[in-house]
Amino acid sequence: MSATLARKNRRSLVMAILLVAGMVALGFASVPLYRIFCQVTGFGGTTQRAEAVAADLQPVGRMITVRFDSNVARDLPWRFVPEKNTDRVAIGARELAFYNAQNLGPRSITGTAAFNVTPLEAGQYFTKIECFCFTEQTLRAGERVRMPVTYYVDPAILDDPDIGDVEEITLSYTFYPVDGEGGQS
Repeated sequence: MSATLARKNRRSLVMAILLVAGMVALGFASVPLYRIFCQVTGFGGTTQRAEAVAADLQPVGRMITVRFDSNVARDLPWRFVPEKNTDRVAIGARELAFYNAQNLGPRSITGTAAFNVTPLEAGQYFTKIECFCFTEQTLRAGERVRMPVTYYVDPAILDDPDIGDVEEITLSYTFYPVDGEGGQS
């Protein structure tokens, strides 16, 4: 009977180890899978990304206000602001906006921008073609830079009964230090 019990215990141990390994693997995979889900669906205000404006994209004549928001993590000594707080744009037209950043710290610091759009449902219709947020940004001590974002609001937004009558979309960025680079040295 002890040999049978030992075999059951080994089997239970192997199953437990496999279960833990599977849970760890799922934990590591969940972040990239969630990011992909958000990019595909626009969930959580995640914007879309395009290499270029679609050839058949045309302004539809309806205007919408885009509000620009900027934030900086507490441990990143940067000043980061939009050049304009709002812009009235034609839905379907390619647009260009600028943010200004300055490193107020005593050394070079690399930052990365997280972004979203509100209302959250508008994320699937807000498409960025080029953006400083696609790559990490390194600013030398005291350096000031002008950061562009090229975007458009997809005319398909007008066909969505949940969001088609929205008057304003907010594009928000928050800069964070890369790998704990923030703060003063």
